[in-house]
Amino acid sequence: MDLLEYMGKQVFAKYGIPVSDGRICTTPDEAEAAAKAIGGQVVVKAQVQVGGRGKAGGIQLANSPDEARAHAEKILGMDIKGHIVERVWVERSTDISKEYYASILLDRREGRPLAMCSAQGGVDIEEVAASDPTAIKRIHIDPLVGIKPFHARYLTSGLDEEARAGASEIFKQLFDCFMDGDASLVEINPLVLTTDGRVHALDAKVSVDDNAIYRHDDYKDYRDILTTDPQEKIAKEKSIAYLKLDGEVGVMGNGAGLVMSTLDLVQLAGGGAANFLDVGGGASGEQIAAGLEIVLSDPKVRSVLVNIFGGIVRCDLVASGILDALTRVELKVPMIVRLDGTNAEAGRKILEEANVDGVTSVPTMWEAAQLAVEKARA
Repeated sequence: MDLLEYMGKQVFAKYGIPVSDGRICTTPDEAEAAAKAIGGQVVVKAQVQVGGRGKAGGIQLANSPDEARAHAEKILGMDIKGHIVERVWVERSTDISKEYYASILLDRREGRPLAMCSAQGGVDIEEVAASDPTAIKRIHIDPLVGIKPFHARYLTSGLDEEARAGASEIFKQLFDCFMDGDASLVEINPLVLTTDGRVHALDAKVSVDDNAIYRHDDYKDYRDILTTDPQEKIAKEKSIAYLKLDGEVGVMGNGAGLVMSTLDLVQLAGGGAANFLDVGGGASGEQIAAGLEIVLSDPKVRSVLVNIFGGIVRCDLVASGILDALTRVELKVPMIVRLDGTNAEAGRKILEEANVDGVTSVPTMWEAAQLAVEKARA
């Protein structure tokens, strides 16, 4: 889960990383009140999970509460690379002397955290890596040993001398945030040296492990804010693996590998999947019904492909689950069902005898994918 900037700063503050005083706002009135409470110059910043906010006009300096309100009116509702701004972060303006870069991420190849630091901050680190790879200090950290003073000294050795002590301390705090916060990435870009000699996190990018959210109450609150899609919300509540995609064929299967293969076949047949939905290898009839409700509630879905292999789960229970779901959700689009494996014949018979309009049973994945794409385009 990728946190918004203000969420990342709240996490940083818990670990002692210095951040700007700020308030989260959802209306121009709130932005004006926040600017009054903070006092002096403030910055109004769009809160979206994408870069390029500044170039899009999503970051504005305000010299008064009235100006903060005016900026918020323009920024709220703005479309930044397909993300609609619903919140702005109003924070105290910072007098910047130098900008740096600092991060710790999970290096999956090495199986260890990788710490990085550069004197070239404020731009995409990919640009720095491409133009001047030597400008980035990198070092792997043994998670059992933790970050030591020599790690921090090496990482910050390329920074201005007056920034090194402060940046070294922040790296220690950043590592604690990374480990204790179950993060896969903690990034500060820019990490700034202020005109009065302080080192300060001006931005915050934090990505956390979805599987560890249950250990952090604040992450649960953030997830509820970030998950705005109604289908994704329902899926999370029912512990079903669901991801919305851009196509028109709703897909449901049991087992991640089977679902991914189904997505490939839909693509090969000339269509596009509207979602990834895995009810699990041992899904019950109730889970099947819940998954189907989620898929059918998406207005973009033009046809539904249910692909079940009965290894642990029984296909007759799957068929019963499908019929149960159809008593709760109106079937407005064609549904193609492919059942194979344990009690597949019994499952097909249940669907055949029910004779539900719009439900077609086919024997193979390829036939199911082709028919689902055909129906979606009809």
